[in-house]
Amino acid sequence: MKLNYRIVLLIIATIFGLVYSIPSFTQSEEGKKITLGLDLQGGLHMLLGVKTEEAVNSQLKSIASGMKHFSERNDILIDGIGVSDGEVVFELLDTDDATAVDEHLKAIEGAVVHVSEGKYAIAMTPEAVEKLKLQAVDQAIETIRNRLDQFGLAEPTVAKQGLDKILVELPGIKTPEEEQRARELISRAAKLELMAVDEDRAMRVGEMNEVEAAGYGDKILEDAIAPGAKHLVNEIPILDGSMLTDAQVGYDQNNRPVINFTLNSEGAQIFGDFTGKSVGKRLAIVLDGKVYSAPVINERIGGGSGQISGNYTTAEANDLAIALRSGALLAPIYMMEKRSVGPSLGADSIQASMIALIGGFLLVALFMIFYYGMAGVVANVALVVNLLLIIAIMALFGATLTLPGMAGIVLTVGMAVDANVIISERIRELIRQGHSIRKAIEAGYDNAIRAIVDANITTLIAAIVLYVYGTGAIKGFAITISIGILASMLTAILGTHGIYQMLENRMGKSKTPGRYFGIKG
Repeated sequence: MKLNYRIVLLIIATIFGLVYSIPSFTQSEEGKKITLGLDLQGGLHMLLGVKTEEAVNSQLKSIASGMKHFSERNDILIDGIGVSDGEVVFELLDTDDATAVDEHLKAIEGAVVHVSEGKYAIAMTPEAVEKLKLQAVDQAIETIRNRLDQFGLAEPTVAKQGLDKILVELPGIKTPEEEQRARELISRAAKLELMAVDEDRAMRVGEMNEVEAAGYGDKILEDAIAPGAKHLVNEIPILDGSMLTDAQVGYDQNNRPVINFTLNSEGAQIFGDFTGKSVGKRLAIVLDGKVYSAPVINERIGGGSGQISGNYTTAEANDLAIALRSGALLAPIYMMEKRSVGPSLGADSIQASMIALIGGFLLVALFMIFYYGMAGVVANVALVVNLLLIIAIMALFGATLTLPGMAGIVLTVGMAVDANVIISERIRELIRQGHSIRKAIEAGYDNAIRAIVDANITTLIAAIVLYVYGTGAIKGFAITISIGILASMLTAILGTHGIYQMLENRMGKSKTPGRYFGIKG
């Protein structure tokens, strides 16, 4: 018996598999472990819809806000700017400024401008509208994923379903309180707006209705802290959360949680210009359609920073800061379907999966020993190492194990053994033809390797396609199959070859070398 490079690689793979798979088996606090999916540990399953039409309305308001700031910075007189019937409308009071206004509006992508006697109407093309709706869904997926990652949930699934639906799966959500907090974080629009208070009519806000307010280019918003209180603000915001770069939890002089936010350079410029010319007036800080504060501007505020205060707990302030940092949703989302998976159901799934895995492994192992003798034992050793490698690699990369992933592992058991069946059959054929044990082993591997590699490559290609185009559970199946295929190339081909090479001399000295491969007589 002597070592060779193949057996050395197999030993290294075995040690690697043991070291990195033990934490997953023992569930110890130390070391990287496989994360169990929703179907194995329980959690929350949600299907969300996206109100994509609201994204179009938000975009029109953003265009209106940009036009208002442009006119103020360039001393261009416009009147009646607002959003009406899917268009931004305003009147240019001095036609000498028409060239500058037209140049500004040309830069707006996807906009169609209609002008009649100084009255402007800006709409969006049908292509731009459809593009914005798709963008709203994609942005919602990315925003929700960012929020959940910062929230600290392990391996959440956020995937697109159809054109305007989002699948969200949150493993590990077990209590109603955790579920409620996660739902609020996901669905919160987190739309920050800084809006000017209409000082001329603010005292009459209690007597106004929405229609009258709209006639003045205003809107009525509720106070977030004082129920029943209302504020009259200009419909077009000074700026919005798209210019926000950071939001962090802080504490005021009374040690109450507040959110400190920072604006980008453009937002800081707009903020500074507005506060500089609005000293003595009020600025409303609006979040998700409610006024959190409306302080009086005492001086120009430079630096592009502000503060949102309210009756928050520390956890609520943290969640709000997360929502603001991850960005506002372009369009509101709503719950279409919600399903909770209990941990007991997950435990039953794990038990059933383990029975299938262990039962399948034992049946395959017994068959290999019964039919191929010592070669079957060698194949089973390679199979154990293969399973350890799958668990170790998934743990190392923090992969999530789901029920389809367990099915992939069970399927890998059969595929890994299949390679050894092909090799053993080739070796048996050559032994029966009278070849020496050494030549039979080398020729057996040479003859079998092409068929094995071809089969594994085609399966690997299919697994890659499943991973690229699949979602959630399908990805889990594809991952385990892919890892299993690659591991079997090392264990079932390279590893077993090394073991046979190490045992060649002993088998060659035997009077009946065929018995090592299950040949009777």
